[in-house]
Amino acid sequence: MNVVIIKYNAGNIRSVIFALERIGINATVSDDPQVIKAADKVIFPGVGEASSAMLYLKEKGLDKVICSLQQPTLGICLGMQLLCSHSEENDVDCLGLIPQKVKKFPASAGKVPQIGWNDISGLKSPIFANIPEHSYVYFVHGYYAAYGANTIATTTYGLEYSAALQKDNFYAVQFHPEKSGDIGQKILENFLNL
Repeated sequence: MNVVIIKYNAGNIRSVIFALERIGINATVSDDPQVIKAADKVIFPGVGEASSAMLYLKEKGLDKVICSLQQPTLGICLGMQLLCSHSEENDVDCLGLIPQKVKKFPASAGKVPQIGWNDISGLKSPIFANIPEHSYVYFVHGYYAAYGANTIATTTYGLEYSAALQKDNFYAVQFHPEKSGDIGQKILENFLNL
């Protein structure tokens, strides 16, 4: 299977590479449009700040490449947020592939960023096949996507929000499956089996 991880300036790519190697996949890391388009599956990870990441994607033409993808594509953390329509993080328009807005946690939510393990529920997608309700996964983020029509899993941190989203061939998780032990590994396997 040809799995490509999109290389851009907001990557947390090493842990994703290692997680895939643990399940027998040697992924290619690339920012080459032709390599990305030829993949069987694409992973769009990310740690960092939304507006600078969007600027980089546009400068490299990767925004158009991502929007053109037809194969299953998985956004992780910032990658999920960039698939949405808009982020309050420096008030930036994102890729718009999932019609959802990304908002800053209110002060009432607790310590921000949210860092640590939290449970997910309302699991509604093949990427959660054989994942028990209320399984724990690892989160690190200060912004969230509210609950909406494309929500396929929720979690609560001061308020209920989308732990995962899906629209068409685009799947997205706010948590880090590559850092979420056996549950995260199973989610990655499910994505690769789509």
